[in-house]
Amino acid sequence: MANNNVVALRGYFNNETCMANLRAMLGQKAQGFVTSVLSVVNNNKLLQNAEPATVYSSAMVAASLDLPIQPNLGFAAIVPYGRQAQFQIMTKGLLQLAIRSGMYERVTNAIVHKGELVKYDPFKDEYEFDASKRESDEVVGFMAYFRTVGGYEKYFYMTKEEALAHGKKYSKSFNNGVWTSDPDAMCLKTVLKLLLSKYGILSVEMQRAIKFDQGVVKGDFSQMESVEDIDAVEVDYVDNPQGEVDPEKAKKVADAFKDFGANNNAANNKQEGK
Repeated sequence: MANNNVVALRGYFNNETCMANLRAMLGQKAQGFVTSVLSVVNNNKLLQNAEPATVYSSAMVAASLDLPIQPNLGFAAIVPYGRQAQFQIMTKGLLQLAIRSGMYERVTNAIVHKGELVKYDPFKDEYEFDASKRESDEVVGFMAYFRTVGGYEKYFYMTKEEALAHGKKYSKSFNNGVWTSDPDAMCLKTVLKLLLSKYGILSVEMQRAIKFDQGVVKGDFSQMESVEDIDAVEVDYVDNPQGEVDPEKAKKVADAFKDFGANNNAANNKQEGK
């Protein structure tokens, strides 16, 4: 990072208000998180040219989710886009937040090879996969699946062509970065994110992660008075379709799933009582 940018970024983290917010979010891990952010930036020449305020804001989003930002860990990352930095949630990060929510019995995603998709019922929107039916190592698609603690389950599947087309349409960095170096990883993230954002029960943390994913924060995080202020900040989606998560719709879905779980448990208890 250019010397001026290094000084500016360190200045953010040396601010007492900033450190107070980090300690509120991360406790004793706050200083270690700051060290990891500075290390990531010092080892990425493109991030070194990004505006320090956007690097800092992206780091604060990751901190609010208690996710490490070292890209090799696969939870979250601070990604340069021109002169700005973006927060990006990664597959392990989405899985981690889903597990933490306590709303899911199981969440997974996988690469689908030729022959493994055995059956699809378009009327019930149900898929059947069987790894033993693999015909070759050719990747034909990607799937994601969840089952809630209330018993509701949902699959989401995209062909390889559909997943890549989605990336090309919505990601301005499609021709470089991870979409080029590891397209399968980005496709796996895509199907999992779409599954959860469209059909899942979203905790506050999950909504925040999806809201800020691939977005540039508009505003000064150094002026935050509490962690909750993060959710009120506006985001500029230079690389991601805006509005994938409708909080009101997400709440309705969550309430519906709760009713489903309650009714399901009541039915099971009635059967057991016979």
